[in-house]
Amino acid sequence: MIDTHAHLDGPEFDNDRTETMARANEAGVTKIFVPAIDLASSHRIIALCRQHPGYLYAMIGLHPEEVHADWQIVLADIKKILTDEFQATKNNSSPDIPHPTPIIAIGEVGLDYYWSREFENEQLLAFEEQVKWSVETRLPLMIHCRKAQNEMVNLLKHYKNELPGGVFHCFTGNEHEAEELLQFSNFVLGIGGVSTFKKSHLPEVLPAVVPMDRIVLETDAPYMAPVPMRGKRNESAYVQYVLERLADAYGVSKEEMERVTDENVARIFKI
Repeated sequence: MIDTHAHLDGPEFDNDRTETMARANEAGVTKIFVPAIDLASSHRIIALCRQHPGYLYAMIGLHPEEVHADWQIVLADIKKILTDEFQATKNNSSPDIPHPTPIIAIGEVGLDYYWSREFENEQLLAFEEQVKWSVETRLPLMIHCRKAQNEMVNLLKHYKNELPGGVFHCFTGNEHEAEELLQFSNFVLGIGGVSTFKKSHLPEVLPAVVPMDRIVLETDAPYMAPVPMRGKRNESAYVQYVLERLADAYGVSKEEMERVTDENVARIFKI
């Protein structure tokens, strides 16, 4: 299994990060993708992923809830990290950056109008700038969207034929919303713990309109732990419960669901 979204750099794991990774490995998790939310976490995640090459993989970007008045300055600094990492990989001889970049995607980026629309326009501008990074670098996008699907889809349509692909993280929508996102042919839906909740409609929605080759597994750890761990701190080992719920919903074995979702990750992220 591959956990395509876990905030393993967060303070919630400061006391047992190594043990958390060990539990994930023991549960059968072969890779964990770690998304940034701002400049500080972008630096932190790259350093963390360098310590665990081949297991942790970095995504850097500016989360919509972190878009404030200084968003242009922050984006410029994150873009410099991206540029420096790519240059170091190209040269493969930088004394300051001894290893090839662990960056596999631009993320976590997107739009979030759930709490406030104070920086609505700034979020749109920041998101579009990072979409352009994806087009330029050919790195996929890890997209966060809450209460803004219309705005997100309208923006992405302008780049539909140029985008390399990505993940619509934490999909919890209905059949219409799923179909609208699937028009972006190189994108998949990230499915996490919500799919296991008693009131979730995902076990019915997904098999009805979403082919298995359009989903990937995620936890969004430390948030939204799946049943039977709901209410606890989420961690990558718990992605097994998402896998089990999806296998049941699609009427396939756990082994088949694991095989297909792993293949989907390889296709999108080129690893």
